[in-house]
Amino acid sequence: MSDPIFRRSDGVWLNEPERWTARGDGLEMVTDRATDFWRETHYGFSRDSGHFLGFRTAEAFTAELRVQGDFRALYDQAGIMVRIDAQRWVKAGIEFSDGRAMLGSVLTDGRSDWATAPYGHDAGDFWMRATVTNGVLRLQVSADGKLWPLVRLAPFAKADSYLVGPMACTPERAGLKVVFSAFRLTPPLGKDLHDLG
Repeated sequence: MSDPIFRRSDGVWLNEPERWTARGDGLEMVTDRATDFWRETHYGFSRDSGHFLGFRTAEAFTAELRVQGDFRALYDQAGIMVRIDAQRWVKAGIEFSDGRAMLGSVLTDGRSDWATAPYGHDAGDFWMRATVTNGVLRLQVSADGKLWPLVRLAPFAKADSYLVGPMACTPERAGLKVVFSAFRLTPPLGKDLHDLG
């Protein structure tokens, strides 16, 4: 059974949505209008208006999270975020783009990048895992919470601690309902890069 982390008092909201509720080990939120996380690249603007509930970590950790949502409008997105500040963060999960729900990640160090790929499983119900240790970020995705293929491996700014937790945005609308559950925050798993467990 998961720790009911969403009912803990140490979660810090960035842009708390108007509608959200925590029950048991789950968090349900509905996005506000025109919410986003992005910095500069291509579009020339910086937005830090997305919804994020962050929990403080140590300097190394693994976090995983189940995400259930109905992604249907351009840039609808939800997943996991790891954040130091407004200039240094990563978000990863499903984002609706090019007419379909895509697996996506945005890594930001002053400016944002964006990587997408088709997701071959049910985009409305998936798990994300983020591990940070020794200045390295490892992102993994799972369709069942058991098999965890690699999404991305990247350098990531070192810090004494991070904020990590669920993230959701709808740059083009309001009203994406997302349910987050099975959130676990542990010391880094320390598994081999190609260990899918």
